[in-house]
Amino acid sequence: MNTNYIRIIAVLAYVILAPILGAFFDGLDRKISARMQRRVGPPITQPLHDLKKLFAKENVNVNKAQSFLILSYLVGTLIAGALFFSGGDMLMSIFLFSTSTMFLYFTGMVATSPYSTVGANRELLQALAYEPAELLTAVGFYLAVGSFKSLDIVSGKWSAILFLPGFFVAFVFILTIKMRKSPFDESTSHHPHQELIKGITSDLGARNYAIYTLTEYYENMYMLGVVALFFVNSNPWSYLGAVVAIFVLYFLEILIDNSSARVKSGLMIKQAWWVTFIAAGLNLLILMLIK
Repeated sequence: MNTNYIRIIAVLAYVILAPILGAFFDGLDRKISARMQRRVGPPITQPLHDLKKLFAKENVNVNKAQSFLILSYLVGTLIAGALFFSGGDMLMSIFLFSTSTMFLYFTGMVATSPYSTVGANRELLQALAYEPAELLTAVGFYLAVGSFKSLDIVSGKWSAILFLPGFFVAFVFILTIKMRKSPFDESTSHHPHQELIKGITSDLGARNYAIYTLTEYYENMYMLGVVALFFVNSNPWSYLGAVVAIFVLYFLEILIDNSSARVKSGLMIKQAWWVTFIAAGLNLLILMLIK
């Protein structure tokens, strides 16, 4: 099959399947979390019902800019994910992915609510914590494979994790920050007892909140796609290993989320940078010496 057709299919698969898979993982998160707390919990399909309900409600904006900004957040994430899953330049994809987060920051800032603005500032701090690891991960793939293109990375004879164990450790650590889970749920404070209610999303309602949730699903699938990239190679069986790794890591994220107290923003940044520069930095030094 022509490579261009494969890329088109990959983009369509991301656009259509990512929110469905994101909702499935969200439902799994709620179900497992409920079991850990000795509750029955909602059905796994509950996130899809929630999205349907939110899109059906009348949309209310705090101001005219809010809908534009949250929609830009979605479009930016879609473009970044489409570039990544179509086998394109991973470094450019990460730049676009990071840029789209800025639209979420501005969405919180234009609301003028103290909950939203404090949450927006914390979202910026979270980005400061995880973006060095994201960028270094792209550099690590380039040093290991000789290309920034995700298609070239998955076409290699060996899985990238054999050459990038330190980068994998750093990326897994910042995964908790990017997914906004405890102890690093600084911007959304999704547990009901915390002081920000829903933080940056406090003033998002109806369709706007549905778009935010949808974009979060796209983000999560993008991040899990990068996790898969560490394991996938030219051997078809490697895809099974990548799927197993994704489920194991996601279960660990749920476990950490339900057993950790939230830390301060400063400590979050310090921990993320220390893990990134020690684990990924040492791995980078070794790669540069052996290449």
